[in-house]
Amino acid sequence: MKGITKKERFIVVIKYFQEIMPEPETELEYTDPYELIVAVILSAQCTDKRVNIITPEFFKRFPTAASLASSTTDQVYKLIKSCSYPNNKAKHLIGMARTLVNEFNNIIPADVDLLQKLPGVGRKSANVIASVIYRMPVMPVDTHVFRVSERIGLTSGAKTPLQAEKQLTQNFKQELITKAHHWLILHGRYICTARNPKCKECGLTEICKYFNKKIKIKQV
Repeated sequence: MKGITKKERFIVVIKYFQEIMPEPETELEYTDPYELIVAVILSAQCTDKRVNIITPEFFKRFPTAASLASSTTDQVYKLIKSCSYPNNKAKHLIGMARTLVNEFNNIIPADVDLLQKLPGVGRKSANVIASVIYRMPVMPVDTHVFRVSERIGLTSGAKTPLQAEKQLTQNFKQELITKAHHWLILHGRYICTARNPKCKECGLTEICKYFNKKIKIKQV
């Protein structure tokens, strides 16, 4: 589709995802805010599938932030050793729990800046927590979101996740931002994969910059 404006591109993308994925949700399994923040910390450079294998036993042993805060890194490590970077994550989890109990009165804040004061919680993780728990209009940008938004043409020239985040939040309506994050991450996880994207299964090829520059040319 030649000559399409950025606004028109977003309209097409939103319509497509609203049809195929009207109510997208995180694939991390949790029952309360504490469980989500633990799962989010564990998910850094690790698959949600692996995290969901780890967390049931973890939450049996540490059902609350207070119980986690009083644990040791060795105790935590034994339960999370099958995920990536278990040593660092064990320290982060205990630090997060202690900060949550001692400084935040055991209440997970909605503010992204405050969330980043919790050990193990960077900007992307803070955005995930604020978006999923509090439905705040913030855009977590992981590798999937960064890749997909650039390929489709929702962002242009973004060199960092923060630059991509700013472009996306400027162009998605506030009430759609929480859904848009899940749309992009799930699309990147299952369709627009880093290697061998499944363009034949995608309904956005007509407006996708990546498809029209890289894939379509090969097919001619």
